[in-house]
Amino acid sequence: MNDADHRVSQDSGEELLDLRGLIETFRRRLGLFFAVAALVLLTVVLFTLQTTPLYTASSSVMIENRESPGIDFEAVMSGLPPDSAVVDTEVEIIESRSLAEAVVRSLNLTAVPEFNRELEDPGFFGGLVDGAKSFVKGLMPGEINGPDAFDAEQLAFERVTARLIEATDARRVGLTFVVNISATSRNPRLARDVANAFADQYLLAQLEAKFTATERANEWLAGRVESLREDVRAKERAVANYRAQEGLLDAQGSSLTEQQISDLNSQLVLQRAELAEAQARLDNVRQQIDRGVSPDSIGEVLRSDVIRDLRAQYSAAISRRSELASRYGERHPELVTVNREIADIETQLEQEVARIVMNLENEVNVARNRVASLSGSLGQLRSELVENNSALVRLRELERDAEASRALFESFLGRFRQNDEASTLTDADARIVATASVPVSPSAPNVMLNLALGVVLAGLAGIGAIFVLEMMDNALRTEADVERDLNQPHIASIPRLKAGPLSRFTGREAPSPARFVVDKPLSSFAEAFRTIRSAIRMAGIDTPLKTVAITSALPGEGKTTTTLGLGRVSAMAQTRVVAVDCDLRRRLLSAVAAPDCTTGLVQVLSGDVSLDKAMVRDTDTTLDILPLAETNFTPRDLFESDAFAQLLEELKTRYDLVLLDTAPILAVADTRTIARLADGVVYAALWGKSSAGVARTAIQALQSVRANILGVVLNNVDMNAQRHYGYATSGYYYQAYRKYYSE
Repeated sequence: MNDADHRVSQDSGEELLDLRGLIETFRRRLGLFFAVAALVLLTVVLFTLQTTPLYTASSSVMIENRESPGIDFEAVMSGLPPDSAVVDTEVEIIESRSLAEAVVRSLNLTAVPEFNRELEDPGFFGGLVDGAKSFVKGLMPGEINGPDAFDAEQLAFERVTARLIEATDARRVGLTFVVNISATSRNPRLARDVANAFADQYLLAQLEAKFTATERANEWLAGRVESLREDVRAKERAVANYRAQEGLLDAQGSSLTEQQISDLNSQLVLQRAELAEAQARLDNVRQQIDRGVSPDSIGEVLRSDVIRDLRAQYSAAISRRSELASRYGERHPELVTVNREIADIETQLEQEVARIVMNLENEVNVARNRVASLSGSLGQLRSELVENNSALVRLRELERDAEASRALFESFLGRFRQNDEASTLTDADARIVATASVPVSPSAPNVMLNLALGVVLAGLAGIGAIFVLEMMDNALRTEADVERDLNQPHIASIPRLKAGPLSRFTGREAPSPARFVVDKPLSSFAEAFRTIRSAIRMAGIDTPLKTVAITSALPGEGKTTTTLGLGRVSAMAQTRVVAVDCDLRRRLLSAVAAPDCTTGLVQVLSGDVSLDKAMVRDTDTTLDILPLAETNFTPRDLFESDAFAQLLEELKTRYDLVLLDTAPILAVADTRTIARLADGVVYAALWGKSSAGVARTAIQALQSVRANILGVVLNNVDMNAQRHYGYATSGYYYQAYRKYYSE
């Protein structure tokens, strides 16, 4: 196997160990897990059973973009484009506080105790709490004068609105344009009414918003139209004034001068035609007269009524003269009268012809004068037209400006009329697609869901409790804990002695540790002490360790049990061994092994008695014990004396192993002196109880005096429980190798 394969195998093994460690941690804390899980699950069940049922009703509105038929204009407030952003915005509007306030007013929710908690019966405890609050407020300087009625009513209204917002929810249905409005209440009918009220108020709010926008637009347009109307009037007035000022009055689109010129041209043409006609008639008459044509043959003469009358008279007179001449002769008076009449008629004819010629001449002169007059006037008007062309440029500017204002005015006027019509046709951009009905079953609490969540929460709480306890538990339990936390070798784990499964009924107590190594020399309990003995011997291969101090950090961690058990096991192995009680305050070793002693270590060191006289032999083994007799004497620096050092040297010569049962090192300073004088120190810790931090402090105290620490012994180990701390612990294989021991 190459290095890469080895690393992969090692990583896989570590992952397997971590998983196995987690499983073992769970197994050893199984009781805690079930206790916490049961408590949490029971709490969830009680909460579910005590929770007041809530009912949820839902209504649905659809956001749409519709235009009213027959209306073809751009709306003042445009319709909503049906996209996701707009729908989400409408959802926020439905959930807004303003809409909730409208629902509160429409349903008078301030009078509903469910939303106005001040109307609810506070009960006994609630009354006590309210009374206490009132009392405390009365003691506060700023609360002497409470809020007035208006402020209290407004505050209650705001609280009801806040609770209504909490009790309602608006959500978009998938990617559709439908919004589902749900309301939750203890009263199913109230839940229905609230859900429907939200939908109604939402549509009403849209209509009011559009109507308000239309009214505002109409007000603005009305003001704008009036302003534009005045502007058009002013500009048209300016055009008229300028036209009048410059003499540019017009009719039918042309100026007055142009119209006058046109009229004069027409008149001039007519007058010239009349002049030509009159001149032609005059010339014709003159030519006929000059040729000697009888006036009676001239057309102008023949057309005269006077001439016709005179010709008739003349013909009648000629006829009468002929008749008289034939009857009476040339000299008849009547004939003379007729001749005189004929001569008179001829004279009249000549005068009439002359008059006709004169009339023709007069007509020609009049026509000629008219033509001349019209030509003069036309020339004058043409001069005026040339002068007015520069004024026409400014006039056209004024007219264009007035026309633009008129077009803008007409546009705004049309828009105003359209908006005025639109105000009567305003429609909402949403419609209700489903109204809420009275719910028949409560929506909360969901018993099955709560139980499922309770089970999950109970499991998580149990696991969390295990995790927290494991994180807080820094007690020494395994060999790995000793080596990792104390950086010291683990010597042995001394099993816990149990009374047996029937001890509760039989009254049998747990066996004495001191007796057990004697009564059960082949037990795992005795084997643990033999392991300690072997560790001491292995540590002294080069230089035998004869004096070994047994200590601990605090009282009750099993150092005396370790000393006595190790001494008896060593004695049973034919080793000369002595146990010295060095705990001047508690004297536990003496109380167990030599309760009746009257002399001991203090008397030997003070020279009152000899060593042999103070020594006590163990009743069950060949173990010798140098006890501490009960005395009121409190020596100073007893273990710092030369006498104690000499005593240790003497004991070394007499015995193969000298065990020193000391006081806890963190409690008594004498222990450090003893540890420094001893060849080795065995540190005893109580399994599952001794803190790693405290033990570390004790180890550091031993190291400060340069004590030879041989290792750590774990006392009172629950081997069945320890097997759940991993395969690397001695307890993991305890069930497998316990058959080798005689329990």
